Amino acid sequence: MSEILKHKPKFTPVQILAIGFAIVIFTGAILLNLPIASRTGVRTPFIDCIFTSTSAVCVTGLVTLNTSVHWSYFGKTVIMVLIEIGGLGFMSFATMIALILGKRITLKERLVMQEAMNSFSLQGIVKLARYVLFFTFFIQSMGALLLSTQFIPEYGLGKGIYFSIFHSISAFCNAGFDLTGDSLIPYANNPVVIITIAFLIMIGGLGFFVWAELYNYKRRRKMSLHSKVVITATAILVVVGTILMFLFESNNPGTLRGKSIFEKILSSFFAAVTPRTAGFNSISTSAMSTAGIFLTILLMFVGGSPGSTAGGIKTSTAGLLLMTVVSVIKGKEETEIFKKRINKEIVYRAFAIVVISLGLVITVTMILSITEVGFPFEYLLYEATSAFATVGLTLGLTPKLTVIGKIVLALTMYAGRVGPLTIALALAKNKKKSSIKYPEDKILVG
Repeated sequence: MSEILKHKPKFTPVQILAIGFAIVIFTGAILLNLPIASRTGVRTPFIDCIFTSTSAVCVTGLVTLNTSVHWSYFGKTVIMVLIEIGGLGFMSFATMIALILGKRITLKERLVMQEAMNSFSLQGIVKLARYVLFFTFFIQSMGALLLSTQFIPEYGLGKGIYFSIFHSISAFCNAGFDLTGDSLIPYANNPVVIITIAFLIMIGGLGFFVWAELYNYKRRRKMSLHSKVVITATAILVVVGTILMFLFESNNPGTLRGKSIFEKILSSFFAAVTPRTAGFNSISTSAMSTAGIFLTILLMFVGGSPGSTAGGIKTSTAGLLLMTVVSVIKGKEETEIFKKRINKEIVYRAFAIVVISLGLVITVTMILSITEVGFPFEYLLYEATSAFATVGLTLGLTPKLTVIGKIVLALTMYAGRVGPLTIALALAKNKKKSSIKYPEDKILVG
């Protein structure tokens, strides 16, 4: 027995995160497979349970079954809890339970927390975890309170409160699950619902590290380069995305034509916010113009920010590579952002994330083109990008997926939630200095 314990496998923090997500997904699928989880009292096919659980834990929002129609309140509550765990990370919940029980947080647990929260330092990681939990529950409570002013008059007290809590959690965690059956299209002209959901999405997508710095800005009077890049990139994407969506869809009879100027701006703003990476929609995605669909794909691929509830390659990665291109054009040897030099290793990691992510999206699109016969190319690319970036938007393909298609997209959602981040962390932590240096040479590029 002692020999077995000696050879007990030791997992790295990155491996613990990947395995932890898988365990939560499988546990969620088992709960959703119970007869009590469906409204009819009949067991749901396990492949749909796995797909739904993966979508919830990976805060995506793609569904093969209508959430409002198929699941009972037990099933919906399981989905809501899975969204919360997936958005904050299971380590945050483990930390919360440990703190409640008065348990000491070990060094290894702190290392896993550091990986999960994408923190620069191990110092103060437990304090950051407490802040994340408090901040999350506070913002979600405020969001639910605002939404309840609209949902309670419509659905009654009990159902209205439940709907408010569910949609607040789903929006903050960038999940995109809804209980209306038609996302937010019924509320497209309701500024309270649309603006509340939009700000919950943006707050959740900025990242806890950025909000911690914003909270302490008055006292410290300084902000890290990371926060500056994230805030700038987010602002540019929202503003430019809103303007372009307005131009692309204003005269589209299937989306914005016939609406007032205010309603067009409101819907354009929401259509620019939700692809990063929430999955709600207030206008029909399948009725959007080709330009609007392509813009949505680009916004989905970029996603939110590191250490947040969002997916995608992340705003800081996209901003870093863009500024690297600008630096090359200006003839500078190193990447410069806000008068600061960026270490080349970080640039290499950003480049690796983008290339791997592109490779994944292309591969999944090619597989779907074989398994999902009869659908246009943009449907397949849209679905693959939405799954990878854990967005949840669809042009209508998800409910019609084949079994193989469901498996492929479930794996894509899982890879999108832990993959690029895991690869980046692995590259950062497993550096090996080589004593061998090969002779320098040149190749032609461009």
